[in-house]
Amino acid sequence: MNLLIDIGNTLQKVAVFHNEEFLFCESYHYITKEILLSIINKYQIKNAIISSVAEFDTQLTHFLNTNTTLIHYTHQTKLPVTILYNSRETLGLDRMASAVGAATLFPNENVLAIQAGTCLVFDFVNDKKEYLGGSISPGVNMRFEALHEKTKKLPLLNLPDFFPNLIGTTSAESIYSGVIRGICFEIDGFIDDYKAHFNNLKVLFSGGDASYLQKSIKNTIFAAPNLVLKGLNEIINYNV
Repeated sequence: MNLLIDIGNTLQKVAVFHNEEFLFCESYHYITKEILLSIINKYQIKNAIISSVAEFDTQLTHFLNTNTTLIHYTHQTKLPVTILYNSRETLGLDRMASAVGAATLFPNENVLAIQAGTCLVFDFVNDKKEYLGGSISPGVNMRFEALHEKTKKLPLLNLPDFFPNLIGTTSAESIYSGVIRGICFEIDGFIDDYKAHFNNLKVLFSGGDASYLQKSIKNTIFAAPNLVLKGLNEIINYNV
């Protein structure tokens, strides 16, 4: 059994895989030793890996090192894809895992993995399993926050339960239109550009805001809600 820990900017996610089978996944604001001990005992965990974009409790790392075979996931970890990024040491570990997950789901194909979370992140893997890079821009909530914090009068809004009209007739409606429709146009525009350069492109969509946004994306996309976790599981298997 493999234990995967994905520490994001907002939430901390724990998952369990048996070979390629997805058995368990839960998100927390803060992972404790008690949570990990319960999961390790229930699923008889053998291997573990941590992907973190933020600080992770060193005591928990020590706990995992003692109770599992812990893969120390760094920029030097062996991967089943070739990283051609010019500054590999600055590449987010979650982005590398996303690339591995994408290449695993669509081997020997051109794959664009999109994460719509705190940031909107694009990662591209070609049909030779080479990771070339991608792009990063603000996510939905970051755009709402920037409009509120960098102006004097615009309100702070959150993701609504509706898709906004094209023409906003109030300040709030105008912000919804600009932020949400804008990020959808951005996603479609990037996909169109990649398609112009790479044949038979497969597009994978994941992240906390993906389920809301994907209904309004014009291009054909594949929902991949646990893409980073899928990649982490492949990295464990590749190294053990």
